[in-house]
Amino acid sequence: PLAARRPLTVRRERPRLTLAVQYGVASATLPAPAVLRRWARAAAERAASVTLRFVGRREGRTLNALYRGKEHATNVLALVYDAPARIEGDIVLCAPVLRTEARAQGKTLADHCAHLVVHGMLHLQGYDHDSGRAAHAMEARETAILAALGVPDPYACAVAARRMKGPRARSVRGPAGGVTP
Repeated sequence: PLAARRPLTVRRERPRLTLAVQYGVASATLPAPAVLRRWARAAAERAASVTLRFVGRREGRTLNALYRGKEHATNVLALVYDAPARIEGDIVLCAPVLRTEARAQGKTLADHCAHLVVHGMLHLQGYDHDSGRAAHAMEARETAILAALGVPDPYACAVAARRMKGPRARSVRGPAGGVTP
């Protein structure tokens, strides 16, 4: 008799991720590098080399002014470098803004950070939210990735918060040298 056959499982090879984590502010309540790597890897659709930096309000304001011409700190800023075969860039997270938003939206800081790491990684891969259609596609991708990570849908209860500004990340071309402390 033939033995019962189990279905063949095909494992998709995960893209290679090189992630450097920098803390320009006290890191006691911020996610650890291993957790950040897990979130970034979940959003990476191809090989990536990324620096993720947590900054304070002053550095966040300076970088947002330099790259976007905005005179305020933003929650996440994605700096994309030209590299067609792989993702290369920096994600800057402004810790004080993240804390304020998480509190205002009734989220844990970890869940909010997970959302914005995924959001920043998607920006590095060309996703954007400049039009309704693009925003819908990006949000759908974000929520699917976050669900796989066990993070609640950031948009389910955040429609009103999003209308207030929501994730304000913008993808911009960065300098060849990257983010420096």
